Order: sequence, then structure tokens, then C-alpha cells
Amino acid sequence: MVVHQHKRLRGRAGEAVLAVGMAVTVAAMTGCGSAVGGPAGDDRPPADPAAVVRGAADALVRTGSARARTAMEMAAGGTRVTIRGEGGVDFKNRMGQLLVMLPADVKGKAEHRPITELLVPGALYMKNRGAGVPADKWVRVDTTTLADGNLVTGGATDPLAAAELLRGAQQVTYVGETEVAGTKVRHYRGTTDIGRAARSASQEVRGALEAAAKGFSTDTVPFDAYLDEEGRLRKVRHRFAYVNNGVIDVSSTTLLYGFGTPVTVVLPPSGDIYTGKIAE
Repeated sequence: MVVHQHKRLRGRAGEAVLAVGMAVTVAAMTGCGSAVGGPAGDDRPPADPAAVVRGAADALVRTGSARARTAMEMAAGGTRVTIRGEGGVDFKNRMGQLLVMLPADVKGKAEHRPITELLVPGALYMKNRGAGVPADKWVRVDTTTLADGNLVTGGATDPLAAAELLRGAQQVTYVGETEVAGTKVRHYRGTTDIGRAARSASQEVRGALEAAAKGFSTDTVPFDAYLDEEGRLRKVRHRFAYVNNGVIDVSSTTLLYGFGTPVTVVLPPSGDIYTGKIAE
């Protein structure tokens, strides 16, 4: 899956990234105001749905922070697995933390140990990622070197990147009004262009999206986005596809709630970061 995308990387760093992607994806497969437009309760479509969706990331930055749940569903060769995550994101300071739960393997063994992920500009930190890494150590990955920009490698799309990816929204249609977790929202559907999103993204996310624009076989990513009456992204679902001895479909869903909840991210000291060889 992501593993073959990473073969474009060279040298020792590339080998480490390859192993990181394999650890998450392969292990799983084997085991301010009304920016939305119109007053509340008004179901008339906005004049420019694409512009509304492109502004979702800015609305989240103004909000500051939120709790997040993620789900990444992968389907290939008749096998379908879902990796789930939960945590919080500080949109203002571009940082987040997720606890990613891998499913039981196909042989019915118990679930893998949860992976703690720290999301910061240009980097992904992972603990309990296994494959030869000591239990008390972290693995640090430069997301600008990942062929997918960490849109799928970590088993969860960084919620900030998921929002920034919408900056490339195009051919957007307004589906209608609905509810997400009891909150009234407006549903938009369209496609986003990774390259275009990278050019418009905030500086902290731009490098990772630029890498993704080069690494995916196509820049076009279908999405469904749900925004509340303040223009904040409540839910977004992106659908990625890989060609790797057949088509591998990846659906990444991010749910945001608890806006304003404080989020604290503490990076590990340099002595706790594993620098040895990463087993495949």
C-alpha cells in the first residue's frame, strides 16, 4: 500500500520511512459569523460552495483547538480493516496528539498495542510502533520526505492536514443540511487537488502536502465535508486510491468536536528518540 509509494525515497532515511509505513499499514492489513452562508435553519445553498469549503481550515485556526476522532478504512484483495484514532488538535499552534488503535489481525489475535502519535509541523513522532523499536523509545519521521505527506502513513490523517487539504477544493456541490453528532451542519461534496492545496496551505503544512502532490499517482481526491454555521469543519471524509498489484482504496474520516478544549503536546527529549535500525 503506502509501502510501494515510499520506494521513491532513497538512502537510510528512505529505509526508515518504508519501515514506519509498513509498521502501521501492513500490520493492520495482517491483523466570524455564519461563514457557511445564510442564517441558521436556512437551507439555501451558498453562492460559492467551493469558497466556503476552502475557508474551513482558517475557521479552525480562529477556533483554536478541538477534540478529534479518526478512522482509516483500507480495502484490498477482499480484506477490509479499520484503524481508529482519538485525541486533540491545537490548530493555532499546528500541533496534535492521537492514540491510534490497530485492529486485530486476520488470525483473530488480540489487538496490537495502541500507537501514540504526536503531530507537529514537518514531523510525526510515534511510540509503541513495534518492529524492533524499544518500548520506551519514539520514532521520529520527517513528513516532508513521506511520499504521501503523512496523509495515510500514520494510520490516521493529521486533522490539520485534512482541513488544509480542502484548500484545493474544486467542483464542489452543496448537498444539503444534516446533522453530525447532534449538531446541524451543511454537507458539501467535491474533489480537492493536492497540488493546489499545497500552494495555498499554511507554511507548517505546505511541505508535507507538496510531498504528497509528488507521491500520489493522481492529485485528485474526492471528499465529503460537513461544516457548522460558523464555518468550522465538523467532519470530513477523503477517499484515496493506490495502484499496487490492484487497486487499494483508503477512506480517511476525521470528526471534530469539543471546540476550545485545551490541547497540550509535549515532545520527547532527544535521548528518547530511537536512532537505530528499524526492522521491517
